[in-house]
This record gives sequence, structure tokens and C-alpha cells, in this order.
Amino acid sequence: MSALTSALLDVEHLSMRFGGLTAINDLTFRARPSEITAIIGPNGAGKTTLFNCLTGFYRPPVGRMRVSSAAGKTFLLERMDAFRIARQARVVRTFQNVRLFAGMSVLENLIVAQHVELTEHSPNPLAALIGLRRHRLALKSAVDWTRYWLDKVGLLAVANDAAGSLPYGSQRRLEIARAMCAKPALLCLDEPAAGLNPRESQQLNQLLMEIRQDHGISILLIEHDITMVRALSDGLIAMNDGTKIAEGLPEVVLNDPAVRAAYIGADS
Repeated sequence: MSALTSALLDVEHLSMRFGGLTAINDLTFRARPSEITAIIGPNGAGKTTLFNCLTGFYRPPVGRMRVSSAAGKTFLLERMDAFRIARQARVVRTFQNVRLFAGMSVLENLIVAQHVELTEHSPNPLAALIGLRRHRLALKSAVDWTRYWLDKVGLLAVANDAAGSLPYGSQRRLEIARAMCAKPALLCLDEPAAGLNPRESQQLNQLLMEIRQDHGISILLIEHDITMVRALSDGLIAMNDGTKIAEGLPEVVLNDPAVRAAYIGADS
């Protein structure tokens, strides 16, 4: 089976414990290429811990997390350092709380996301200082890619403004644009709609649909907004107390009695 028809992300029997607390318990699931897979569950269900394992913040003692690229390469995330997960496996994330370089400009925040690629084209620091052609071409490509994503998220007009001066909803979109500048194969979004008003949530929905459709990016989405989950996700995983309690099509999972009792509410 080719990498294009198999799972992009294959998580098998993943467990993560902190002392006597089991944050993730024997979790197994798959995320397929060019699909949006949503993960729901009450606070403390283990969703963000899962993201921390996938992106190298935690090293799980049990389980396998395998990413298969379109080029046929396989990456075992549990054996990789965090910077290699982003650089080689192309697994990139955002956070529950916006983490931008507030004092840097909007454009600079996106250029920083491409520093690895710029370094690969110009490993010698003197290249930047004396303006060698290879470095100039790499920098121009990075700026062009940055402007593309700023236009995509509606922030091109404020490219030179400080990132910290933007309204909250704009900062959320900027964080996603910065993640996309790293050219991910798997984009992990941790509650991207948190704190957004209905108009901003609709804009976010449209952006994520375009990322999937126009760029073929797989998205792993943690989200409490059930309306957003229904509208966007191809597959849905429900967790509670670190354990997967349901998996499948969104409407099937959302109507599962265990999910309704644990997350949506038994009487909702």
C-alpha cells in the first residue's frame, strides 16, 4: 500500500502517565491524508497531552506514532526530538494560547517560521551579510511565501504592524499562517476557535477548508465548538479520562450515548 492510500498518521497503543495520573490510556487511531480529523472531549480528557506527544514535548513510554510521507518515508515520532519532528516529519502545531513574537512585525513572525529552510540554502552566516545570490533567492522565496499566507488570512495590509497590536481574532489567523509557512504535512490545531466571535469562527472554517482543499494538508483538530466540528471534520475521535470512547463519522460519534454523557451532556 502506498503512502498516499495509507494513513498519514498512525497512532498505536499510546499511553502517557504523570506519576499516578494516566493522561492517555492505550490510544489507537489513524488520520488519513488530506482529511480533517477532529478530537473532542471534556477538559482533562488527554487531548493536549496527545498533541504534546505528537510534537515531541513529551516522550511517551508506551506506544507508536508513525507518520508516512507522500514520498514514502516513515517517521517514528516517539523516537525523534521535537525540532526534527517539525523539520523532517513536517508535523506542526498551534497552541491553546496564542504564542506569537509580539514585538516583531506580522511579516517577521512568518519569516521566522522559515528559518530552517533559509539556513539550508545559506548555511554560511556570511552569505546573509554579503548578500550572496543563493541567500537572496532563498529570502525572496520566503518573503513571497509569507505574503501569500498573509493574503490568505487577510493580514497582508498589516504586514508591517507589530503582531502584538493585532486584535485577538487576527492573532489566531496569524498563528495558523505561521504554521503553514513551515510547510506542514500534518497541521495540529489546539482549539483554534477559542475566544472567536461567530463571524471570526466562520472565517476560520473557510480558511481550514481551503488549507485542506487547495494544499492537501491533513489537519488534526482539537475543538470544543461542536458546530465547527460538524462542519469541518471528516472523522471524529471522542476521548474521556485519557481513553478513546468513540471514533467514526462525526454524526455517528456525536450521537453515541457515551459521548453525549461524557461531553455533550446526556440530555442535550
